[in-house]
Amino acid sequence: MQVTADVTQNDIERANRSRPFAQAFRPRGGGLRTLLRTLLLCLLAPAAVAAAQDSPLSAGQRWVYGGLKDILLRSAEKMPEEHYGFRPTAAVRSFGQIVGHVADSQYAFCSIVLGQANPAPGVEQTRTAKADLIAALKDAFAYCDRAYEGMTDASAAQTVKFFGAERPKLSVLMVNTAHGTEHYGNLATYLRMKDLVPPTSEPPASPQPRN
Repeated sequence: MQVTADVTQNDIERANRSRPFAQAFRPRGGGLRTLLRTLLLCLLAPAAVAAAQDSPLSAGQRWVYGGLKDILLRSAEKMPEEHYGFRPTAAVRSFGQIVGHVADSQYAFCSIVLGQANPAPGVEQTRTAKADLIAALKDAFAYCDRAYEGMTDASAAQTVKFFGAERPKLSVLMVNTAHGTEHYGNLATYLRMKDLVPPTSEPPASPQPRN
């Protein structure tokens, strides 16, 4: 059991160095704070490994969702306020409308998995300012977090009504991440058109010198 935990922790560390969605967290500086972080990771790692082994499908979907959430928020933060109304043509959503649409979609998909009525805040129709849209997107992700964090492979197989048929809850969450990925592609294109580098194209952070 100890060997398995050691190998899995190595795998986690290697994956962090090449995360496809976002840069890995690297503690800055040294001292007591870094030591405490290291000790905390050592204490939590076995529990995280056990959870992933018990429900690998759900754990994998949480990982995808977590990375996607990160790059969507960073895209929203990266675009200057004056370009939130930008759209390449009149036939498509503006940058800000896409951010609002992604927020609304979190409630739409995750309310189904949670078995709740869709709060339907209508973010896309009611928010235009950058700060308001980012706040709404964070709130939407906080709502959706509950669906992903509470999922196990057993509950993921439970069915719900979705697009006119009974489908596994995990399928609904997969559609949510696929939908978010589609719109990240839109946001990345809009950022490029304003000479900004999308989050997934940013160079990796330089390694911090060790004390």
